[in-house]
Amino acid sequence: MHVLVIPDSFKGSLSAREVAKVMYGVLQSIIPKATCTLFPFSDGGEGALDVLNDSISGQIINCQTVNAIGKKINAPYFLFENGNSAWIELSQSSGLTQLHASERNPLVTSTLGTGLQIKDALNKGCENIYLGIGGSSTHDMGAGIFTALGGRLLNHNKREIQPCGGNLTSIASIDISQLSPLAKQANWVVACDVTNPLAGPKGAAYTYAAQKGADDETIQKLEDGSKHFGTLFINELNCNVFPLVSGGAAGGVSAGLHAFFGSKIENGFDILSKITDLETAIQKADLVLTGEGCFDQQSMHGKLPYRIAKIAQKHKVLTYIVAGQAMEKHLTEFPSLQIFQTKKDNMSIDEAMDRAAELLEMKLVEIFSTFKI
Repeated sequence: MHVLVIPDSFKGSLSAREVAKVMYGVLQSIIPKATCTLFPFSDGGEGALDVLNDSISGQIINCQTVNAIGKKINAPYFLFENGNSAWIELSQSSGLTQLHASERNPLVTSTLGTGLQIKDALNKGCENIYLGIGGSSTHDMGAGIFTALGGRLLNHNKREIQPCGGNLTSIASIDISQLSPLAKQANWVVACDVTNPLAGPKGAAYTYAAQKGADDETIQKLEDGSKHFGTLFINELNCNVFPLVSGGAAGGVSAGLHAFFGSKIENGFDILSKITDLETAIQKADLVLTGEGCFDQQSMHGKLPYRIAKIAQKHKVLTYIVAGQAMEKHLTEFPSLQIFQTKKDNMSIDEAMDRAAELLEMKLVEIFSTFKI
């Protein structure tokens, strides 16, 4: 029996590699004769650096930057072998996992640190910037990246404004006069696997801000900021980002970078799956074991376990999705799929996240103790 272990991260708790390690440990203890292939994967956000480093020629570059609340950190990105391209994970500097729970507040967090990583890559000669935007702790619509690269955001008094979600409604003008020529000349690709628009009931604020620490009042402030800054893009940059598919991803980063730099939005899962020949690996498996922190309606917009399940269904391969929390437990269009939840019914989300590895192991033991080979 060949099991392909190919999870995404449990965002805020476990990396994809850590999830894969737990899965592998349980499989080896309960089904020791099974052949297990570990393939921790990514939808283009968190974990993409590991996928690239394991699959193609290049190197990990560590550079000095800041996290989403301005604390100095070192963060990695992937420099392709030709030195012409870089893959940068927004989550490495501006992600939820870089912050303690008490520090998470999308009104004050910023993508400035990600911008500093991009600046480092551009200064090394990169002309192609791939930005994976999963795992964001921010809702600044890429304002931090813009200012790190020389852009300026001004209020009505022409004073510079710090880039963060809470300041979006105070921005009166966008100054591109000092923007880095390297940034303007680069080819930008945003790797994204969700389709949410910038604003509205399915937009960035209402869909994603709560998991970044926002309450109802904060969500409304961020929604107002999205609409205000998006309108400025129309008036000052002649770019309407409101109809943009995926414009709401990562707190509107994809919308902002499209307006600032003309970035393209491509499916991150598709990019990485082509590089790694993922479909062939799935086709060869008897069982595909995947998972993520929360499997819910958002997952139906193209998150990694859902995409893996679609490929596995195509080849009639049995698939298990094991999620910290499973809001969707039955997908009738996937008869070869089973979905499991590790969180106990009487347990808080915070406790479940703190005990993610333990709960994952317990659920897997339960599943595979009765598994029929």
